[in-house]
Amino acid sequence: MPAQPAPGLNGLLEALGLGEMPLGLFYSDTPPAQGLRPEPLERPTREREMAGQINWDAVFGGFSCAMGHIWRARRKHAAAWFSADHYGCAGAAFWLGFTKPQTETIAHYVSSGIPGHLEGEHYLATPDQCRGLFELADPRPAPRPYLVVKPLDLLQAGEEPELVAFFARPESLTGLFTLATYVTGRAEAVRVPFSAACGALAAWPLHYLAQGQDRVAVLGGLDPSARQFYQKDELSFTVSRDLYDQMLQAWPRSFLTRKTWQVVKKKASARA
Repeated sequence: MPAQPAPGLNGLLEALGLGEMPLGLFYSDTPPAQGLRPEPLERPTREREMAGQINWDAVFGGFSCAMGHIWRARRKHAAAWFSADHYGCAGAAFWLGFTKPQTETIAHYVSSGIPGHLEGEHYLATPDQCRGLFELADPRPAPRPYLVVKPLDLLQAGEEPELVAFFARPESLTGLFTLATYVTGRAEAVRVPFSAACGALAAWPLHYLAQGQDRVAVLGGLDPSARQFYQKDELSFTVSRDLYDQMLQAWPRSFLTRKTWQVVKKKASARA
């Protein structure tokens, strides 16, 4: 049986003008029995790249964006899952913790490309810049074989999300941003680091957790390659489980119950 969402969640969503259940992210020893996932692909590791063992035509030919699978899971109110063999794209394999370090091919792909061989995305000017960013992000290796992304009201007993991700438009994001600041008292409680959209959903929040910064929220969805899998002017907002719990406890005494917010909420509800 699904576990019940935490008390206060429905009230928080109503206060924010959000009609969609947030997603819980956690690593598991088993995938969901019924979950959306990418088709299997060969593993794009640095070691296999150096040995010339990766069929890049097959890897790029089998591309499917991790956020696309999460988008479909959101629409179907279902789970999505990923693994070292079911990652969708080589970028996601890195950002979700299944391969590290990132390959040289992807460092060139995200930046300037390889003339005559690989067209680059030109999100960064040089492969060196890209390598530096990958090293800075340093995604935590997946502690278990599967990453599960599931609406909170579908969690089974014993499934404890490490992260909670909201998807929201500007008015509701205003509420989430300000509530995170209210709870933490920190001007930089919300961070916007560069990464793939799936990196903002998983890798960067886990990066801050590994540094002992459990009260940091990450704003994401600014990856041009993934924008097709978001609503117009929608972004993601990911928090640790601890910060999520604190936000649930704090919102009834916060600005979300005051007059100023009611004007914003009316606008958010009109856009829903």
